[in-house]
Amino acid sequence: MTLYIVEALLWVMVAALALAAAVKGRILFRDGVREGTMDFVRLLPKVMIGVIGSGFIAAVMPPDIIARYLGPDSGFLGVIIAVLGGAFTPGGPVVGFSIGAAALKSGAGAPQVIAYITAWALYAVQRFFLWELPIMPRRLVWLRLLASLPLPFLVAAGAMLLGRP
Repeated sequence: MTLYIVEALLWVMVAALALAAAVKGRILFRDGVREGTMDFVRLLPKVMIGVIGSGFIAAVMPPDIIARYLGPDSGFLGVIIAVLGGAFTPGGPVVGFSIGAAALKSGAGAPQVIAYITAWALYAVQRFFLWELPIMPRRLVWLRLLASLPLPFLVAAGAMLLGRP
């Protein structure tokens, strides 16, 4: 039910933005439609590969091991394993979310997967060394890393307190 509400809100936002662009001018509206269509065409194959790939990953993941180390009963140790896994998972959203979805299908607990996705988004070790340290001031990078360290654990604890989604 809430998924349909979110989808409806997204379509309302798209319509409002399209109307705003059309009011500003036909060229802006046309450019927006063209850019949006091109983004859709470029993104769709990646999403399809990720969704299909997550099915294969889920089929390959041994459910007994996933349930033992990342399952709902794995507790804080499962969260630590998930955070480390997220931090060392390379790749973009197609990879990270596909692995998270596959882990859920294989018996991982929601708090553990939430911790995995949060750590993947915040820590990404390869991004840290390849992009952040070479480009940003070192002090800023280290402050960002230190400030974000507790977040995957906090969101996992929040998910545990809220109960099963």
